[in-house]
Amino acid sequence: MGSGIAQVFAQAGCNVLLHDTAPAALERARQSIERSTEKLVQKGALTADARVQALGRIVTTGDLADLAAADFVVEAIVEDVGAKTELFRRLDGLVRPGVVLASNTSSISITTLAAATSRPGRVLGMHFMNPVPLMKLVELIRGQATEDDAVQQARTLTEALGKVAVEAQDYPGFIANRILMPMINEAFFALMEGVGTREAIDTVMKLGMNHPMGPLTLADFIGLDVCLAILDVLYEGFGDPKYRACPLLRRLVAAGHLGRKTGRGVYEY
Repeated sequence: MGSGIAQVFAQAGCNVLLHDTAPAALERARQSIERSTEKLVQKGALTADARVQALGRIVTTGDLADLAAADFVVEAIVEDVGAKTELFRRLDGLVRPGVVLASNTSSISITTLAAATSRPGRVLGMHFMNPVPLMKLVELIRGQATEDDAVQQARTLTEALGKVAVEAQDYPGFIANRILMPMINEAFFALMEGVGTREAIDTVMKLGMNHPMGPLTLADFIGLDVCLAILDVLYEGFGDPKYRACPLLRRLVAAGHLGRKTGRGVYEY
């Protein structure tokens, strides 16, 4: 999602510094942004000139220290609390005092991430929906110490990106995934128990509930490992068995069948 976030900021006129530790990941991000913006031009949603300008605003770097001059930071690394906490600790020592550190986490406690810094009032969640260039919603999540001014700054930026900001409190899964993931999990239970085929389950939700895609297709799109990680956060955070991840989901992740990104999940790609 980092490439999508970089793209929407660049399209909105912001200069973007896109960081990753792996050069190959930065190259994939650049290619992804080029393809995405080209599709927008073809659809008439972006002019060719605006595309060239947006691409010109994005600079990639493998050196985290280059972010020292950033005015606003959005983190979008792996959904792992240890990795995120360590990154926030390092960012806190790099960027200027007062700069907001935002996380695109889909479920991890903002309060926990903020506690790794000396600026808990300037840390918040800025949870974009996937695919970022097309989806309008951004969840803004307050940690225990998040200041009103930081939230307002994030809200102003969100609106400048052409998105709609909805504020959520710092509870496991926030709003979106607290509601979405149990539905996806129940779809896996229905599949595991033979209630219906994968196609039947997805068709019922598309035609019966008017969802744009079925829950199993959506899980493949999100990444089964990400779905499992979020369910584990919900289960650990609330201690409620209704969030217990389906054994089939856990087995597919153990097999490395993670969805579209690996070519195989519930479906084959």
